[in-house]
Amino acid sequence: MKKPDLSSILVATLVLVLGVAAEAQQAKKVPRIGYLAGRESSTRIAGFRQGLRELGYVEGQHIVIEYRFAEGNLDRLPELAAELVGLKVDILAAESVQAALAAKNVTKTIPIVMVNVGTDPVESGLVESLARPGGNITGFTNLAVELAGKRLELLKEAVPKIARVAVLYDPANRGNVVEVKGVQTVARPLGLTVQAWEVRGTDDLESVLAALSKKRPHGLFVAGGPLMNTNDKRIAGFALKSRLPSVYVRREAVDAGGLMSYDSDHVDQYRRAAIYVDKILKGTKPADLPVERAMKFELIINLKTAKQIGVTIQPIVLMRATRVIK
Repeated sequence: MKKPDLSSILVATLVLVLGVAAEAQQAKKVPRIGYLAGRESSTRIAGFRQGLRELGYVEGQHIVIEYRFAEGNLDRLPELAAELVGLKVDILAAESVQAALAAKNVTKTIPIVMVNVGTDPVESGLVESLARPGGNITGFTNLAVELAGKRLELLKEAVPKIARVAVLYDPANRGNVVEVKGVQTVARPLGLTVQAWEVRGTDDLESVLAALSKKRPHGLFVAGGPLMNTNDKRIAGFALKSRLPSVYVRREAVDAGGLMSYDSDHVDQYRRAAIYVDKILKGTKPADLPVERAMKFELIINLKTAKQIGVTIQPIVLMRATRVIK
């Protein structure tokens, strides 16, 4: 009987080992998510990470997230979106309509999950319809027009004596323009006069606030978006010093001394975005996932600020608050 050739056995074994190793390496391929936003927000990122963890994805182990933030400069979003595409990410999470549009303009193949989009995604050209998005984009919208009007209503309910409200907004931010329209629509039925003030950049803010202080409005409405969010502490400080009841999008502005905020629950919305990421990674096409609207909202009121500026929040509004700062 012929003895087996030792070299042949070694070669066969090596081929088998290499094949198994290659299969294992391929099986362990870690999906990569590109996260694009106009500004970093620890609250929103925490919600997204929480959603992923609940689905079994531990960042750094089962999934890698590449973060890119424009630091309030929306003009950088196209460049950052292209950078993420260049990294060959498996999916893009785009925060805001500007980020979603920037992502859409650089890829027609990589799936995109938009989140915290304030304008109508159909009118913005992001999707064909909410029920059947088409293309490579789906995600979540937070109803900016409706929420803007609701913020103004809540400010009036909380402080009924106000009659003139100043609105700070960034005219370069499409979502801000939509917010202003929403505010103007509901102002007259509420018996309010509103004046919109354009803020075109951080350097422009001080002159706008100085001019605003001379007009002495009864209340202040601050739109959302990267520019306003970057300066929310300065704006809240101005409102506090000027004894102005103020309403914002972000809870962080209320923590900084603003009177109140009302918005979709970001933790909930970003957790739900993680569910869409999971479905897409498992093979579902974005075109088959309907665009969903915000479902949970939060009203935050700073009673400490109310006392400092000399106003009493109406009890009926306090009862509806998600969180009260005392």
